[in-house]
Amino acid sequence: MIRTMRSIAWALAIAAVGIAGCATPTSPADADARTEAPSDAAANRFRDTPLAGRTAVESAIELSEKYAKLSDVSVTLRQENQRLTSENENLRGQVATLDAKLKQTQKELTEANDLLIEMLTELNHWKSNILGFRGEMREAASAQLEALLKVLEILGGEAEAGAIGQRHTTTLNPDANGAAAAPEELANPQESDSNAVR
Repeated sequence: MIRTMRSIAWALAIAAVGIAGCATPTSPADADARTEAPSDAAANRFRDTPLAGRTAVESAIELSEKYAKLSDVSVTLRQENQRLTSENENLRGQVATLDAKLKQTQKELTEANDLLIEMLTELNHWKSNILGFRGEMREAASAQLEALLKVLEILGGEAEAGAIGQRHTTTLNPDANGAAAAPEELANPQESDSNAVR
């Protein structure tokens, strides 16, 4: 590609020499007219260095070298553009994949959250059932003790409801301090024998 550009540069240089050799020097009036023309002023803005004092061959060679450099820069920029385009496509693919994973994770998180809420509700129901069952057990124990007292009275035994209530405080009220009843039982071991049938 560089060889082709150099060939083009040489062709331009030869053409410039042919045109420059036939040109006649310009008069000062033409030079004034040329500086006043706006199109020439615009063209002069884009020149890096003035071409005055150079031959057409030197100008053509310089321009061909600039063309070659700009062509190389253009090729480099195209390659960079292609690299950035492919990288952009790869990133778009990654974004699509990660977006799908994010949606799946959000769905799983929502399901897990719903499951935890359901488990918490079931746990609260279970606690209320257990507390209700404890209350029923207390009522059943109390009824059983009352029935036992009636049986003892029928059989002729003496039973004090207060002593039995203190003795079975932990059964009837597990929240009450059972330590207060324990010393009384140790102090009066005969009371338990007084409930027996004589």
